[in-house]
Amino acid sequence: MEKVDLNLLKKCANNLMLEMSDEEYETLNEEFDVFFKQMEVFNDIEGLDEVTPMTFPFDCYNSYLREDEPSNPLTKEEVLKNAKEVLDDQIVLPKVVL
Repeated sequence: MEKVDLNLLKKCANNLMLEMSDEEYETLNEEFDVFFKQMEVFNDIEGLDEVTPMTFPFDCYNSYLREDEPSNPLTKEEVLKNAKEVLDDQIVLPKVVL
């Protein structure tokens, strides 16, 4: 893991177009030190490599979705009958790109 130092923080802040004072860089650097010390605690947990990582803390079910059943498609005439403007059997839409 790459060590976080003031030069790296300044480079990242510059890439993100953030303006920070030297005092703020020092505070952020101290926070990263605390963060990495906290992360080292995970290395001491036995059997952690055997656990499957979670991507979301709850099981998700899509029981509210209906079954996708094929049906008869609309005819071209049915589709075009409510169109505001039709040209050569196609719906004319307003231009949205300048």
